[in-house]
Amino acid sequence: MEFTAQQIAQFVEGRVEGDPNAAVNTFAKIEEGRAGAISFLSNPKYTHYIYETESSIVLVDETVQLEHPVKATLIRVKNAYECVAKLLQMYAAAQPKKTGIDSLAFIHPSAKIGENCYIGAFAYIGEGAVVGDGCQIYPHVVIGDKASLGDDCLIYPNVSIYHHCKLGNRVTIHSGSVIGADGFGFAPTPHGYDKIPQIGIVTIEDDVEIGANTCVDRSTMGSTYVRKGVKLDNLVQIAHNTDIGENTVMSAQVGIAGSAKVGQWCMFGGQVGIAGHITIGNQVNLGAQAGVPSSVKDGQTLIGSPAMNTRGFFRSQAIYQRLPELYKQINQMQKELDELKNKQ
Repeated sequence: MEFTAQQIAQFVEGRVEGDPNAAVNTFAKIEEGRAGAISFLSNPKYTHYIYETESSIVLVDETVQLEHPVKATLIRVKNAYECVAKLLQMYAAAQPKKTGIDSLAFIHPSAKIGENCYIGAFAYIGEGAVVGDGCQIYPHVVIGDKASLGDDCLIYPNVSIYHHCKLGNRVTIHSGSVIGADGFGFAPTPHGYDKIPQIGIVTIEDDVEIGANTCVDRSTMGSTYVRKGVKLDNLVQIAHNTDIGENTVMSAQVGIAGSAKVGQWCMFGGQVGIAGHITIGNQVNLGAQAGVPSSVKDGQTLIGSPAMNTRGFFRSQAIYQRLPELYKQINQMQKELDELKNKQ
């Protein structure tokens, strides 16, 4: 499909600078631009590319000041990054969806499959499972007994959704992820570790996206919750009985220990670790590799391990870098003190 600059500007509520009839049919990074593509500029570090890009149209913020003329047609908007996201969503929605059930898929006779679904080869749909309308179930997906999916879910290859787990509408799960494996529950005894049966489930609410090879464990009792709008990156571990609040996002390799409660609109960088049985408030930002051993109140920004506020962290780091010098000074002071004592 092809769109003109004028059509795109109307859709994103922007203003055209250049040829309103310039047409595009694909996307490209500004540094890899080519004729017929639309790019965007939101990071000032990439501004120099706008003068040489071959893209036909470039989305730019209203505030961008250019030092030289450009050959691309510009569309000025309030937030170029948000606008390109809307355009990509529109582009993705226009792509044709797979439909139909492959002859090599297994669907238990008691399972219920909604309308306009796609179920790929070697997918397994267990006894009493429910798959809502418009779902896309790719090859080698396993949906366990009595598990349920809402409408318009997108489940990529080799995802396993264990028995009785519940997914809401518009849930996307990428390849290799496991929903509902047993939580890590063992009771130490003189002879080893006795397994504590994990008889709960996982509940994933609407509009959640889960990256590749991420695990969300079932609860010991009750449910592990991933609330509405949560976005999890690849290789994230959500342990049993946790509750992840609405619209919280986590980067790769975050680990949440059992029975932790995470609030709404939190943002966790890569490799953040959260101890078990603590509460993280709403709108908490944790920098990469932050280690959080105790509960955190609303609205805090923490980094480091153990996590601390940013000012304290950078002051501590400045001192840490001076430790060799300080160590020498302390040794010298101790030596001088010893000499004074010996003179007395």
